[in-house]
Amino acid sequence: MKLYAKFFMMHIKSQMQYKTSFAFTFVGQFFVAFTVFLGVYFLFLRFDAVDDFTYQEVLICFAVILLAFSLAEMIGRGFDRFPMLLGNGMFDRALVRPRNIVFQVLAGTIEFTRLGRALQAIVVFAYIIPTSGIVWTWDKILTLCLMVVCGSLLFFGLFLIYAAFSFFTVEGLEFMNIFTDGGREHGRLPFSVYGDNVLRFLTFVIPLALVQYYPLLYLLGREESMFYAFTPVISLLFLLPCYALFRLGLSRYKSTGS
Repeated sequence: MKLYAKFFMMHIKSQMQYKTSFAFTFVGQFFVAFTVFLGVYFLFLRFDAVDDFTYQEVLICFAVILLAFSLAEMIGRGFDRFPMLLGNGMFDRALVRPRNIVFQVLAGTIEFTRLGRALQAIVVFAYIIPTSGIVWTWDKILTLCLMVVCGSLLFFGLFLIYAAFSFFTVEGLEFMNIFTDGGREHGRLPFSVYGDNVLRFLTFVIPLALVQYYPLLYLLGREESMFYAFTPVISLLFLLPCYALFRLGLSRYKSTGS
């Protein structure tokens, strides 16, 4: 952790060398996410509820997914750029260093401008927590924290799959954006809105519903079982096949020779 903290500070200092560029990119990230918020806002100008979820309840989904994705993209940006490492031969350097490969990729790129999106999620939380009508007992607070933390790790797992495919295809497969960027965009609404088949897929295959829809039911008091509060923890099992696929790709990697 000490070594990662040093890399963390190094990236902060390097990105702060160009403060104006950083500020514009930060603000740009904020307003890109703001357009998604406007989509939700204008939707509820026309409808009172969506699949029996009110405006305030939907905003919980929006803020959770946006914050989780923003943190995952900030920390795991190196895996989003992983095909570049393979293509230019820089990955060979990582292989000869006495450190874990995943750690080196994580430490190699940290994109702090993604905090612009995270800031918007925090602003939405500041509005929604006192106005949602939820009685925020310790278990509800814990559930909300698990939704964000486990959601971030789940998105990181998807980035890891994207990087793993690069071992076999050299270039990353763009269809993975359906689950990363697509998960962020569609996660602004409860996943039950998209139908039973989609909900089952997002429960048992790509378990995004475990960090959004099911714990939301517990927060709103629609389900009283604590099982729903801890479904985000169950979603972390998804990281096992993600890492296994990455290790499989790594075992078949052939150097570019550069």
